Amino acid sequence: METKVLERAQRKPEELWAIEDLFASDQQWEQALEELRKELAKVPQYAGKLGESARTLCAYLQLQDRVERMISDLAEYAQRRNDEDTRVATYQAMSDRIISVWVEASAASSFETPEVLAIEDAVLEQFYRDEPALELYRRYLENLRSRRAHILSAAEEKLLAGTGEMAQTPNAAFSMFCDADLTFKDAVDGAGKSYPLTQGTYGQYMESSDRALRKSAFQNLYAPFRQFRNTVATMLSGQVKQLQFYANARNYGSSLEASLDGTRVPVPVYHNLIDAVNRNMDKMHRYVRLRKKLLGVDELHMYDVYAPLVEGVSRKIPYEEARETVYEALAPMGEEYRKILREGFDNRWIDVYENPGKRSGAYSAGAHVHPYVLLNYNGTLDSQFTLAHEMGHAIHSYLSNKTQPQRYCEYVIFVAEVASTCNEALLMEHLLAKTTDRKERAYLINHFLEQFKSTLYRQTMFAEFELRMGELNAGGTPLTAETLCKEYRALNERYFGPDMVLDEQIELEWARIPHFYYNYYVFQYATGYAAAIALSRRILREGEPAVKDYLKFLSGGCSQDPIDLLKGAGVDMTTAAPVEEALALFDELLDEMEELLEA
Repeated sequence: METKVLERAQRKPEELWAIEDLFASDQQWEQALEELRKELAKVPQYAGKLGESARTLCAYLQLQDRVERMISDLAEYAQRRNDEDTRVATYQAMSDRIISVWVEASAASSFETPEVLAIEDAVLEQFYRDEPALELYRRYLENLRSRRAHILSAAEEKLLAGTGEMAQTPNAAFSMFCDADLTFKDAVDGAGKSYPLTQGTYGQYMESSDRALRKSAFQNLYAPFRQFRNTVATMLSGQVKQLQFYANARNYGSSLEASLDGTRVPVPVYHNLIDAVNRNMDKMHRYVRLRKKLLGVDELHMYDVYAPLVEGVSRKIPYEEARETVYEALAPMGEEYRKILREGFDNRWIDVYENPGKRSGAYSAGAHVHPYVLLNYNGTLDSQFTLAHEMGHAIHSYLSNKTQPQRYCEYVIFVAEVASTCNEALLMEHLLAKTTDRKERAYLINHFLEQFKSTLYRQTMFAEFELRMGELNAGGTPLTAETLCKEYRALNERYFGPDMVLDEQIELEWARIPHFYYNYYVFQYATGYAAAIALSRRILREGEPAVKDYLKFLSGGCSQDPIDLLKGAGVDMTTAAPVEEALALFDELLDEMEELLEA
């Protein structure tokens, strides 16, 4: 089991993702970039001509598909290389270059939207009849034309497109600050032994039974964030301001409305989630009380939130064992699904372990050649669930890329967390079904409870914070470090309740959350979790019919609105019912946890 962070060059090939499947070398990437530039040079030739004929419009859209695919491949290589070691200047530069090319491509095609909107309805219908290949683009064109109120003139669209690279600055600066520049003092355990503290090891220490180690890691992680709090607040303020700028420019009522409109998610879905969770805050407070009682502490601190409640069960899980357990757990998904899973395991889709400079956390990137999954696997139960989670994303991308044309292969973020969390739910059901030991069952149920706490409650708290930042900014209140800390502390007080000691460091947690730079993303973890609980239960209950509907959902890309895709799989997210159902299960699990540990 891993005890030391090795340099990347010391890793076995099977522990590293197959980056060469994208491009065999940096030189080949450079050649592909030149080919892209040749294709991009053709784009301006269509300016002023999209309404002339069906053939011209269709040819232009086909060209755009080729350009988007080429940019995607180039970006995947540059970004994956950069994430392997964020200190390497070559790949920092390549990532910056492809962002510049993306902005250039957006500016070059800025005439598209105004010209498409100028085509009369009757003329466009005739175009569909004149050019059958254009029918593929009907959904895209109709969605585009439905946003007339938010589309600007050709000159204004070109100007906005040119701001794209600047808009990436807050996120890029935050990423470099956290992943490349920031360092932390070692964490020290109760015996005085030191442990290297990184963004990757922090979560592992938070799950330690050594309270001194947890407290030390907690305090040492937040120390540099307090030191640089004004800098990070400026980055985050820049992110919020750029969202408001684009919302204002496009005549939206708020940055939330603008963000959700991009994925065709109704704004009430966001507010319904927050309202439903707030109506059920008593369950979260009950969980906190139970945790305090079971840990046997006079005061429950924020560094106790992930401490194990059940001793003598936790163990290190080798990566190879985690792979096989995930494979077994997903048997209810059928052999078609598991065949893809095995392909990913055996053909180096996954970059497994942490190395110096590697991007922290975990993700799946849905490249066309095949998905790429970044892990920082550390042998915990949580790491095993992260593997299941990211492979859910990966198979979602694989099926959408395989089934849908370029124009519709990318699924929107609202459905992104459903497949990943459904995998986690099935893994939990598998592990619970395998054990008859009361202590082990309590350990697993505690992990399940942690998922509810971390996803339905914590991510909704993040969503509330994001909403509040947008409201404050829109109202003219500067997003200073003092303001952000005050707002974040108040949210923690409300969510965790009276039995939690709010250590001063927690008011700085906003400063280390990368998802606040993702454009109202986090609420979808919570809605996705609720949908996934409902879908996983349907799969276990109904078997093949439910799996068939679910695989159709995974293969849908963005060929339908996300709400409709989920309805086809069996869940309606326009209602609060899925969230309420999930929180009811949380309450049931609390009942069982109390019975198991108090017997």
